[in-house]
Amino acid sequence: MSSQQPYKVLCVCLGNICRSPTAEAVLRHFCQQHQLNVHVDSAGTAAYHIGEAPDSRSQQHARQRGYDLSVLRARQLSLNDFLDFDLILAMDEQNLKNIQKIEYHAQQQFVQLRAQVCMMTEHATELQRQAIADPYYGGAKGFERVLDQCEIASQAWVNVFKSSQKQ
Repeated sequence: MSSQQPYKVLCVCLGNICRSPTAEAVLRHFCQQHQLNVHVDSAGTAAYHIGEAPDSRSQQHARQRGYDLSVLRARQLSLNDFLDFDLILAMDEQNLKNIQKIEYHAQQQFVQLRAQVCMMTEHATELQRQAIADPYYGGAKGFERVLDQCEIASQAWVNVFKSSQKQ
């Protein structure tokens, strides 16, 4: 990680209205808390909700923990994201596969890509690389679970970022 340019991270789920905006806000919070030069954004692999605010339930539960999702707007993952970001984090295996398909097309177009693609839970040993659960069709417990998982995963990524800054 360079101390000059921010390290850029993109959190990705399907529609970019529940999991990935939550992950964006939580990871940004943890990075700021640790004074890391990390820029965090989010996107979806599908175009279902482009321009929409995060799900009101995601916003409500996040707000209760001190995270503000209200200014975020959904966008779709683009080929250029593989050039613009250092790290793209998938919320689950299906989105990881979708990201890898888009990555393949980006590689065909640009050859040399910047982004590394991983699972959000890649370094969170207690989550064992499990999916960030999709809360969309569930109740309040699902949104709380997403926040719990994002907090654990974000802390794990902060530890990775901190150790790479020391090098």
